Amino acid sequence: MRRLLGKSALITGAARGIGKAFAEAYVREGATVALADIDGDRVRKSAVEIGAGAYAIEMDVTNKASIDAAVQAVEERANGIDILVNNAALFDAAPIVEITSENYDRLFAVNVGGVLFTLQAVARSMIARGKGGKIINMASQAGRRGEPLVAVYCATKAAVISLTQSAGLDLIRHGINVNAISPGVVDGEHWDGVDALYANHEERPPGEKKKLVGAAVPFGRMGTAEDLTGMAVFLASRDSDYVVAQTYNVDGGNWMS
Repeated sequence: MRRLLGKSALITGAARGIGKAFAEAYVREGATVALADIDGDRVRKSAVEIGAGAYAIEMDVTNKASIDAAVQAVEERANGIDILVNNAALFDAAPIVEITSENYDRLFAVNVGGVLFTLQAVARSMIARGKGGKIINMASQAGRRGEPLVAVYCATKAAVISLTQSAGLDLIRHGINVNAISPGVVDGEHWDGVDALYANHEERPPGEKKKLVGAAVPFGRMGTAEDLTGMAVFLASRDSDYVVAQTYNVDGGNWMS
């Protein structure tokens, strides 16, 4: 059964990792998928690798003109947007006393502003079209708790959970379901950078933090992008029509809520 047959999706931060894995899953389920990313060369390469059903859009989620242009491009190519995945995000780490205003502004601009204003633009498009839709925001287990070196990132992901609740309650009257996925630790290119930051701040050898974090997951290992695709398809499909303003943990048992 192809649960997304005939649907049009827009996924931000889709050049690699989780975003690309979601695009692959949506195409397999019958959707046409716009992979959006600020890295134009990389996202075009990823769309080609996925093949028929996927196409690339260069997009900066911190720039409202870029967001609007991307939404318009998908409307013109696919006759509207049925599914949005707000996946674009940045990570950084620093002790509280070393956080800079530049670090704060950068993470909030992408992780919160990017989610809010992309959601807003797509919701406006969905409302005008009159067919409802599904919006999926990417939160994190970091949004459920504080962490000593990750205060700003944790705060941005807590804001994503809160935005999901507010937007979900507001937009369901238009037939738009807004929900979120809260991953735990997901292996891949992203975590290589995370490990390097921890190695610096905690004076650990490269790779040690990643090994410790993976061993601490109740499931027994770090997650993969593919571990998240089942939830991403569910929330994009009609199976989730009665699900509103929720954030689902997909983290191998790291967090219970």
